[in-house]
Amino acid sequence: MFGIDLQTENVAKLIQLALGPVFLLSGVGITLSMLTARLARIVDGAHTLEDRREAASDAARIAHIDEDLRFIVRRTRYINSAIAQSTTAAFLTALTVTLLFASAFSPLNIGVLIAGVFVASLACLSLSFLMFLIEVRIATRSLRIGGTIER
Repeated sequence: MFGIDLQTENVAKLIQLALGPVFLLSGVGITLSMLTARLARIVDGAHTLEDRREAASDAARIAHIDEDLRFIVRRTRYINSAIAQSTTAAFLTALTVTLLFASAFSPLNIGVLIAGVFVASLACLSLSFLMFLIEVRIATRSLRIGGTIER
């Protein structure tokens, strides 16, 4: 009718092409789950430190808590950035799959666009992992063992 080839073997090939990005989307979803759980733990830690700060009367203790809170602020920024980048990667990956299917059912030649969107998705995911790595490094550097900050 519109020049669309909906033969079973052609649709099966299209689904096979979409499987790679769909598996990536699944991995990004798992990554987002881990990142949001980590953010929740950071926020809980901040609330605990704020409660301790309110109860503290020793200036040295308050200074230690303030330093810990500064680390938490930095960690929160990086983990939020990682979540934003992962979410963008998920969106772009879903868009890649959508464009794959759209290109099969329309006369448009959008192969370059599909490749570009997929590469952008991978770049966002890579940046997300970098932000996560930085956040973990900050968390490790702010670790207190025996009352001293590990460097």
